[in-house]
Amino acid sequence: MSEINWHQDDVTFETMREAEVWADSLSNEFYSRVINGYITPDNKIAYALSFYLASLDILIVHTQEILADNSYVYKVWVEEKE
Repeated sequence: MSEINWHQDDVTFETMREAEVWADSLSNEFYSRVINGYITPDNKIAYALSFYLASLDILIVHTQEILADNSYVYKVWVEEKE
């Protein structure tokens, strides 16, 4: 597996629709290989981003939920299938 180029932010949304729009724009950065990992405190973003990325047959999508400082952060990262 290659090195993960993480992007992290603290954006959170009230609705799933807002998170989907955000995740859709993030998925373009994954497709263009600008980033291959994302860390967020918003489980809606992680869910939507995982869904968008999993729609490509060339990627393996990984997710992780981590408890840090009494709150959760969510990691989504990809690797290319061989």
